[in-house]
Amino acid sequence: MVGYHPFLFTLIALVAMAELGLSAFWVHNIQHDPSSRFKSLVILFLFNSVWTTLFAGAYLFWIIDGALHELASIGSSGIWLAITAILWGVAAGLFHPVRGGGNCNGTPVISPCRETLTLEAIGWTEMGLCILTLLAACFWVRTSRRSYRGSYYV
Repeated sequence: MVGYHPFLFTLIALVAMAELGLSAFWVHNIQHDPSSRFKSLVILFLFNSVWTTLFAGAYLFWIIDGALHELASIGSSGIWLAITAILWGVAAGLFHPVRGGGNCNGTPVISPCRETLTLEAIGWTEMGLCILTLLAACFWVRTSRRSYRGSYYV
């Protein structure tokens, strides 16, 4: 588990930091007063970004530090990953129809359409990373139990 877990949690934290910057930019610059639902969902993205950055960073620190802290266990990280995947999935799923959906063909490289598309895409990416990390942890637990059962001490 030690082999892939730091890498996946680092990836989760880095992607969350990118989303943090973009969502903070949007929260700060919403001046044309789009719908209140749009604002609320951008704020949800901002919350998810802060939540993910803080906790992924903490788990990463605990994994690398080797601390046997209660919060660093597989069970607690699994619960956190499931909750975080749900938060990202809800935010991205609700944001798609609000942002207008579709693609941004013909718009400049830096445009509100592409920025909101990126906001949504990073949300789906975070959800996928959390699910991947959760499945990898479950697979690791399953294989470690199987190897334990086959040992001499069982």
